[in-house]
Amino acid sequence: MRWLTGWSTGTPRPGAPVHEALATVAPIAARPLWTGPNPLWAVGDWRPEEIRLVTLRPGARPVVSTGPTTPDPVEDTPATTRLAVLGHCGATDAELAAGLAAARGGAVRHLTAWPGSYTVVLRTGARSTLLLTDLAGAQPVFHTPWAGGTAYATAALPLADLVGAALDTGHLAARLACPESPEALGTGTPYLGVQRVPPGHVLAVRGGRPYLDAYDEPPGAEQPRDEAPAIRELTRALLESVRSRVRTPAPATDPAGRARLGVDLSYGTASATVALLAAAVPLPPVPAGAPGASTGPTATGGRSAAGARSGAVKGSWAREAAQGPSTPEQLAAVTLGETEAPTSLALAPDTPRLRHTVLDPGPDTLPYAVLRTDPQSGPLTDEPGPELVAAARAGARFDAGGTDHLTGYGARQVLDGHPARLADLIRAGRPRELLPPVAALAGVDRAAAGVLTGALRTPLTVVRAAHRLSRVRYAEALDEAAAKLTARHVPDGGGTAGDRSAVDLAWCVPGPAARWLSDEALSSVALRLRLAARRPAPEEHPGAHRARHALYRQARSYRTLLHAAERPGQRLHAPFLDNQVVRAARLLPDDVRLQPGARHALLHAVLTGAGRTDLPPDWGRGPRPDRTAPTRAGLRLAADGLAELFDAPLLAEAGLIDLPAVRAGLAHSTDPATPLSPAALAGLADLVSTELWLRRLRARRHGACWTGLPRPQPPALTP
Repeated sequence: MRWLTGWSTGTPRPGAPVHEALATVAPIAARPLWTGPNPLWAVGDWRPEEIRLVTLRPGARPVVSTGPTTPDPVEDTPATTRLAVLGHCGATDAELAAGLAAARGGAVRHLTAWPGSYTVVLRTGARSTLLLTDLAGAQPVFHTPWAGGTAYATAALPLADLVGAALDTGHLAARLACPESPEALGTGTPYLGVQRVPPGHVLAVRGGRPYLDAYDEPPGAEQPRDEAPAIRELTRALLESVRSRVRTPAPATDPAGRARLGVDLSYGTASATVALLAAAVPLPPVPAGAPGASTGPTATGGRSAAGARSGAVKGSWAREAAQGPSTPEQLAAVTLGETEAPTSLALAPDTPRLRHTVLDPGPDTLPYAVLRTDPQSGPLTDEPGPELVAAARAGARFDAGGTDHLTGYGARQVLDGHPARLADLIRAGRPRELLPPVAALAGVDRAAAGVLTGALRTPLTVVRAAHRLSRVRYAEALDEAAAKLTARHVPDGGGTAGDRSAVDLAWCVPGPAARWLSDEALSSVALRLRLAARRPAPEEHPGAHRARHALYRQARSYRTLLHAAERPGQRLHAPFLDNQVVRAARLLPDDVRLQPGARHALLHAVLTGAGRTDLPPDWGRGPRPDRTAPTRAGLRLAADGLAELFDAPLLAEAGLIDLPAVRAGLAHSTDPATPLSPAALAGLADLVSTELWLRRLRARRHGACWTGLPRPQPPALTP
């Protein structure tokens, strides 16, 4: 885990032992980026190019440094400004310097417009610090009161260690009951007193006190463009995001001997699009003696290449591919599973620069494989998430990939039209545009059932739910959701595609694990919803609101995946979660998003705009394999481990689950003759992963992130 941390002190009160603690406490194995009353440290496995600092003093030019440096001993004046950009950022040194100069006036949005995924920390004077989150939530920021001021970090667990925070079982219940509902989750974390900064916001710590403000446009402020210019902007943004990763200089050494660059090549069009775009960008030279070094001609690498950005879109594929060849061994495309579907999906016509590696999906790569060994042996992630039960499967792909491995995570949430957006069309006075998506749902139901009855019922069910959501008041919707939660009216994820879409047409929808929670846990979450109903309603429409928080949930899941499956020395990348891609996708009209097969058509248009004009018209629309089959197989093999895990679970000790119901659900899930819906499988993954996380947290040596702290007490499951 890589993280940043620091704090800002307030005005000390007479007799308060604040500075004694500050003098002795520090993160273990940290790199100080700057010192003084507002220190900042980088902790973990950071590459040199991932730490970039800019200092601007009165009467001097900005000074840009890269990599670990010795903190500047010169005392900062009120006019001194410092900027730290940590992570993958495609900006040039000149752009960083210009960004810092412009930020002195208070405008900080431009600091989030560079390609890549990174955290920005801006320090002005001696006692003012600003931290910016990204738009998706993949680069979060957390804060908590400490030592008369505010401590902040890009991970919640170190802050919980710092203040000795107990576990917040109410937040864990909300994560299981309503994982996409901001009304239930709020800005809390699994640790009492540790708060999350919402995506798209800036945390300003002045004089030790935290202030939150949105740096991006208010929801709904960006007006969608016409389809063609919106797709051009999406193409430009995604190309820049992929280019900046491919052109990053390779690390000097890699102990595992991986390829320079790896890409996922799953059954989806998102990862295939990233793979094809990456294959068209010349790779920078690999350092001599490093694995994958080539003696052939390559494109110029270095910071200037990584930071170069071009507005050109059309013809990019042919132009960049001609700039310089790269050895196929440096671009590993990894698939876990059968060869036929992904090959026909992404490599037709064939792309020679991709070396396609198909991994055998053995028992050790199935979900829940960790339960057949030692459940507590895996890494402790910052927060729980269903990725914990599938970490071995994802890790096998990443281990066969490159030192920089590109994925398609987040594309569905960034590009697709959430079903709740149907209500937005009605609110906007465009009900006729409901016809194509509703007809597509009816076609899916007709094909699945083989009869006409379900298809005839689907349009009425979906349109009625869309009209209801467009008219219902926000407070009434939350009160109704709370009542359904306490009455255990939780959707089971079954029925037709139209039925499932109709369930999603609501302000708040229970998560798949809610059916197995205890009455006390459901009541506590329902109380949160009722209290939220008394607050002002969101400014945005319900569809845009639901889509935005679905993206936040996916970004949280991706971050948990990084902590659980990323290999030492490796970096995983999700270009679709970059700020500039998220902003570009906002410009897509709702009716374009909601068309049948919209994501495949959009990505096809992106590749066409990038110069890849030889893909078949039906690219990405072929049949998909059963994605739940590995999960079912993993559950059956892990039956004994599941029974042992829930023999005396910590979730029951905390009063969060109905243990008999959970055991019955596990028995059904491990029975090959019992069919389970994808929602039921997702709910079990939420429960099992949360139990795994709790056990790993309890087994951990608490306070392990810091030196100079008094011996902490293990956190209790109840405050």
